[in-house]
Amino acid sequence: APVRAPHQLNRAQRAAFEQIKRAIESRRFQAFLLHGVTGSGKTEVYLNCLDAALACGLGTLLLVPEIALTPAVAGQFYSRFGDRVAILHSAFSDSERADQWRRIRSGAAQVVIATRSGVFAPVQNIGLIVVDEEHDGSYKQEENPRYHGRDVAVVRAQAAGATVVLGSATPSLESRYNVQREKYTLLELPDRIEERPMPMVTLIDMRVEFLETRKQAVFARGLVDAMKDKLEVGEQIMLMLNRRGFSTFVACRACGERVQCVNCSVTLTWHRRDRRLLCHYCGYAQRVPEKCPKCDSEHIYFLGTGSEKVEDELHREFPEARIARLDRDTVTGKRQYEYILNGFRERNFDMLVGTQMIAKGHDIPNVTLVGVVSGDVGLGMPDLRAAERTFQLLTQVAG
Repeated sequence: APVRAPHQLNRAQRAAFEQIKRAIESRRFQAFLLHGVTGSGKTEVYLNCLDAALACGLGTLLLVPEIALTPAVAGQFYSRFGDRVAILHSAFSDSERADQWRRIRSGAAQVVIATRSGVFAPVQNIGLIVVDEEHDGSYKQEENPRYHGRDVAVVRAQAAGATVVLGSATPSLESRYNVQREKYTLLELPDRIEERPMPMVTLIDMRVEFLETRKQAVFARGLVDAMKDKLEVGEQIMLMLNRRGFSTFVACRACGERVQCVNCSVTLTWHRRDRRLLCHYCGYAQRVPEKCPKCDSEHIYFLGTGSEKVEDELHREFPEARIARLDRDTVTGKRQYEYILNGFRERNFDMLVGTQMIAKGHDIPNVTLVGVVSGDVGLGMPDLRAAERTFQLLTQVAG
């Protein structure tokens, strides 16, 4: 690939880069929190920092939250650093991964891009670790050994006397707290590149919609009108609903019993295409019962909306539109993910519907409308971070 010339940094980017560069050259442990609004050019700062570390003969590591982000990110890095880049993530076969591991171990690859487990990669003479989207839940490993990729990165940098940069548009509360306690240095990028404006966000209360239309609709009328306008002029639309499946639960009208998972005691989600009820925690699946397991009533009904149902409604509302769906049910390997995203980027689809997968760092210039269906679904989750996560997700999808 041709080596891409660096972009000119703006004032805020340059100030942030200069501070990180000084830290890299001093070869002492220092931690930075790079808080930049969406579209403020954090990646370009990372690229310059990696350049500075390589110039000092140091190895570098860039952590990204999702497999999905690696192809998008890798392209920019290959064009800048060529053969010095190695990539590690779980969608690789064992032989591919061993191959990358050897290149890192031998020092042939000095720029390593990886998901959370890459924080243990044998990077030689490490001088810089960058954790992109540091607030992301994907950095937390839920199985043994349990660890948090971001925290391990900070500790590893400390042990190696390296510089660590945590970047995010919506930093986690603990990172903000560490800035207040002066453990981390805060660097800010308050404006978007080329002073582009922030997106305009409209909030629609579906209770008011219901009172005015007397219909239980998935989409607000304003959203439908906006989608029609965009389709007419050939612009693209992204719709997010952070719930997989078709209906979020199946219940009995007579006694109120909900069909639950035998292992996890959470309600099963109906996946219409696979014609089965599925548990999103352990993967347990069963057929839809013909009658209520508790009271034998035949009045079984489906409640709630998932991304599959949104796709269905869109086909009904816009029969001519070409619609793609991106969630864990349509994407099993990284090839499919890239196929759907590249298809969308090349305008083979007019609309992309999906879960949080579509919210993360995609740069698709022709998208001029983003809709969020039931933007507050995440608030009811039994999780102490529910509000924080919902805010982060909405900020990202708007950005």
